[in-house]
Amino acid sequence: MRNSFRWLVLAGLVAGPATAADLYQPEPVPQYAPEVRVADVSGFYLRGDIGYSFNKLRGANYFQGSNASLVDFDRHDLKNSYSLGAGVGYQINSRLRTDLTFDYLGKSDFHGSTQGTCGVGNGTLACTSADLTSMQAYTLMANAYVDLGTYASVTPYVGAGIGGSYVKWNDLKNTSCADNGAGCDATETHDGRGSWRFAYQLMAGASIDITCDWKADVGYRFRQTSSGDMFGYKANGGPGRDKGFYSHDLHVGARYQFGGCPQPVAYEPPPQPLVYK
Repeated sequence: MRNSFRWLVLAGLVAGPATAADLYQPEPVPQYAPEVRVADVSGFYLRGDIGYSFNKLRGANYFQGSNASLVDFDRHDLKNSYSLGAGVGYQINSRLRTDLTFDYLGKSDFHGSTQGTCGVGNGTLACTSADLTSMQAYTLMANAYVDLGTYASVTPYVGAGIGGSYVKWNDLKNTSCADNGAGCDATETHDGRGSWRFAYQLMAGASIDITCDWKADVGYRFRQTSSGDMFGYKANGGPGRDKGFYSHDLHVGARYQFGGCPQPVAYEPPPQPLVYK
């Protein structure tokens, strides 16, 4: 009987630790450094650029002889100029973005001439006029772009825009001189005119990652601006209109992307299930 009691006590001592070990607690998972979560960048951005514009006037005409007939300028030349621009945009996804831009086309000189007669020699001598003025333009555009993928931090793109341009012509000075050198008429000054016109543009270029939120932008832009008023009536001549102009613009600039940098996220290990043995 005494031996049986000993065996029962011994069995109880062994069974106690075994029961406690039936509930297994896994070892704590070590804490890792924060991970960087890279998301598809989207959101607002700001942009600015400066460029050089090669301008081409499509033509100009005016009424001659108190609106008796509409006459084209025999020669018309619009000089090149510079451009400054700024805008705000939204990156919809990695492929598509839109922006609203406003830019200024700096002073571009106009040199023109016409053939006819002038007051020198009682109005019988052949004369050629020299017509001098200049213009500036302020353009507001809504644009859309397709980014064509990123290759070693360079993202080529194509785009198009539509909007309006306010073209302001300065006063036109007209001087007619006899072709044989006999003399010139007095210079007449026609008041310059300004008007809003329809405009559209096509773009191509590439953005270059400088940092995660700054991008350089290098591109080409073709813009066509429609016709409008150029100068007023004076001394039996005018008013005049231009037939619109083309601009081929090369520009460099930068874009700042809000929220463009991926944010570190603290690592949270998944909950560990309780393991029973």
